[in-house]
Amino acid sequence: MEKVTVLEPQVSIAGPVCWQNLEQFAREQVQSFIQRLLEEEVAALLGRQKSQRREASSAAAAETDWDEAASAPPVYRNGYGKPRRLATPSGTVTLRRPRVRGLQERFESRILPLFQRRTETIGKLLPELYLHGLSTGDFDLALRGLLGEGAPLSPSSILRLKAGWQQEYEAWKGRSLAETPVVYLWVDGIYVKAGLEKEKAALLVAIGALADGRKVVLAVEAGQRESTESWAGVLRKLKARGSAVRGW
Repeated sequence: MEKVTVLEPQVSIAGPVCWQNLEQFAREQVQSFIQRLLEEEVAALLGRQKSQRREASSAAAAETDWDEAASAPPVYRNGYGKPRRLATPSGTVTLRRPRVRGLQERFESRILPLFQRRTETIGKLLPELYLHGLSTGDFDLALRGLLGEGAPLSPSSILRLKAGWQQEYEAWKGRSLAETPVVYLWVDGIYVKAGLEKEKAALLVAIGALADGRKVVLAVEAGQRESTESWAGVLRKLKARGSAVRGW
């Protein structure tokens, strides 16, 4: 029989790392890394580390520009903001944004913007879950199972996201096509299983070939299967948006 040796990882956390707490360990490491990034961002802004005095960090500059440095208002750390929960693919982590006082304009972190509550990956996951039929009422339970109990998402936030997606779609399908020289048009119906309905939904898709050889999606509309009336409605909307195809 093959002998297997298991070694405990040499890491600075409370308790040994094993399969049962592996996810928690990964989440703690992500949280610690992002927090260090936030601290380094402020250190780069101030030109000194957290424990370094302002006078010592600017001694070299003060020898040549003492008058200018002395007249400038002091810029210093001002503690931390309220704990912020951030949803990541590794789970939900809690962070504290360092605050800075004395700047002429408000400091905005590039690592963790003021109102950011989830990473881009999680933002892409939400519409996919919605399109696969997850109801608004089930989002809270599903996301807490994926991201932990501290997930900063709720049914109301999902409704706001849904409204935002709808606005983006309306703006996209209403954009002008007057400057899009279509020389060839493909239309086809795609049937997808969305939601809890037994029958698949029909999506009427129009793709145009441009004069330079590129292909672009011109329209995606929900229709009552591929009826003549549904396709006529799609083509009328394309023409109203300024699309001109040879033969129209």
